[in-house]
Amino acid sequence: MRPARQPLWRHREFLKLWAASAVSDVGSQITTLALPLMAVLTLGASAWQMGVLAASGSTPTLVVGLFAGVWVDRLRRRPILIAADVGRAVLLAAIPVAALAGVLRIELLYVVAFAAGAFTVLFDVAHLAYMPSLVGRDQLIDGNSKLETTWSVSQVAGPGIGGVLVSWLTAPIAILVDAVSFLGSALFLARIRAPEPTPASTHARGVVHDIGEGLRVVFGHRLLRVLAGCSATTTFFGQMFLAVYILYMTRDLGLGAMGVGVVLGTGGVGSLAGSLVAGRATRRFGPGRTMIAAQLGFGLTGLAVPLAVFVPSIALPMIVASEFGQWMSILVYYVNAVSVRQAVTPDRLQGRINATMRFLVGGAMPVGALIGGALGGVIGVPLTLVVAELGILLAVLWLVLSPIRSLSAMPSLEAGTPPPADILAQHSAR
Repeated sequence: MRPARQPLWRHREFLKLWAASAVSDVGSQITTLALPLMAVLTLGASAWQMGVLAASGSTPTLVVGLFAGVWVDRLRRRPILIAADVGRAVLLAAIPVAALAGVLRIELLYVVAFAAGAFTVLFDVAHLAYMPSLVGRDQLIDGNSKLETTWSVSQVAGPGIGGVLVSWLTAPIAILVDAVSFLGSALFLARIRAPEPTPASTHARGVVHDIGEGLRVVFGHRLLRVLAGCSATTTFFGQMFLAVYILYMTRDLGLGAMGVGVVLGTGGVGSLAGSLVAGRATRRFGPGRTMIAAQLGFGLTGLAVPLAVFVPSIALPMIVASEFGQWMSILVYYVNAVSVRQAVTPDRLQGRINATMRFLVGGAMPVGALIGGALGGVIGVPLTLVVAELGILLAVLWLVLSPIRSLSAMPSLEAGTPPPADILAQHSAR
C-alpha cells in the first residue's frame, strides 16, 4: 500500500524525476535554437531544407510511436527513460564531432534529428505513463503543472543561453551542452527508488493486438477522441508555422541569433505564466472551459507575428508579445489535456493511450512542417504564417462542439466518462 499523500515538493522520488526533467529541458531548449540556426547560418539552408529538418525530428512519431506504447506497457518504465536519455546524448554528440572534423552537412542534421526524435518519442510515452504510478491520479494536475513550470523556466533560460553559446562558442558546442544534459538527466532517473509494479504480460496477444487496443480506446472514448482531434489540428498548423518561423525572424525581420533567442526566451516566460495559472484556472472554471479559452487565446495571439512585417518599427515588440501570449495559452491547455487523458486511462493502458495520442497528434507534425516549408517558397513566408494561424484558430471547434465544453471537474475511471474497459467490452460484443 502506498503511503498517505504528501506535497510533491516533499516527495523525494518525484523530486528526482523533476530534477531529471529540469536538466534535460534546459539543454533541449538550447538545441531547439542551435540546430535550426546552424542549418540557416552555417549551412545556408533554404526554406525547403528547413521544412525537411523540422520534419526529420517529428517523423519518428509515425514510425515508432505505436510500437513505443506497446513496449512501455510491457516493460518497466524507468529503465526505458534512462536508455532514451543515453541514446539522445550519444546521437547529439555526433554533431560537434562532425563539425570539428570538417564533415558537417545538412544530411547529418536530418539523420540525427530523426534518430534523436525516435528516442524522444519513447521517452515521452514512458514519462507520461510513469507519472500516475509515481504521484497518484489525485495529484496529476499538481505534478504536471510543476513539470511544465520547470520546462517553462527552461524556455526562458535555454534560448538565451543558446543564443550566447551560438554567438560565442558556435552552434556545435551548444549542441554538445545538450548531449551532456541528457546524461545528467539519466543519472537523476537512475536514483529513483520508488517501487514500480511489474507490468502484466501481454506478449501472448501480439503487438498488433495491443496497438489495436490502444487505437480502439482513443477513438471510442468521447473525451480522448476530441482531445486527439484538437491537438492534431493545432499541431499540424503549428508545425507549418514553426517550419518557417526562424527564417521569418532572421530574413524578413533581420534578427540575429541573440534576437531570436530573446524572442524564444519570452515564450518561455509565457509558458511559465501558463503553468503557474493552469491549476488555479482549472479549479475555478473547470477543465472544459479552461481548455476552450486557452485554445482560442493561442490562435488569436499568434496573428500578431505575420502582421509584424507591415510595421517594422514595432515588429520585435509584436512578436515578443505574441510569443508570450501563445505559450501561456498552450501551456494551460496542455496541462489540462494531459491530466484528463491520464485520469481516464487505467495503468495497464497508459503507454498505449499516450503513444496512440502521440501518433495521431505527432503524425501531423512532419506533414505540417513539409507543407509549411513548401508554402514558404511558393507564397512567401509571411503569408504562410497567416495561413497557419488561421488553421490554428479552427482547432477550438473540436472543443466547443463536444462534451469537453461541459466538463466542470476532472474525470475519473469510476465516473464522469465511460472508462476504457467499457469501450473495449462494447467493441468485443459487436
